[in-house]
Amino acid sequence: MDPNPLSPYMPLAVVLLLAGLLALLIVKFAALAGPKRPSAIKSAPFEAGSESSGTARQRFAVKFYVVALLFIVFDVEAVFLYPWAVNFQALGWFGYAEMVVFAATLVVGLIYIWKKGALEWEH
Repeated sequence: MDPNPLSPYMPLAVVLLLAGLLALLIVKFAALAGPKRPSAIKSAPFEAGSESSGTARQRFAVKFYVVALLFIVFDVEAVFLYPWAVNFQALGWFGYAEMVVFAATLVVGLIYIWKKGALEWEH
């Protein structure tokens, strides 16, 4: 028996150490080898190919957050669908019925928010 119970984790520690060193090395090399000609145009804020307008502290519409929350809800649905699909045969008809109830609840919610206009950006 090994005198040190952590010895099986030594290869993992070596890999993590090498990965960290490689990341630092790449960042340092890019900083040393990269071009260093700053200009006003390069220093200007830029996003998605369009000029920035307004302040970064402006308020967002509530619809932005509603769509983000809906994305999370349907993402969670996808997370629950995967293990169900993997164990589909073992769960049998009961598992199938449970997933139908789960999916139907989400479909009813989607229809509700669609009818309320939560998915419309412009009115």
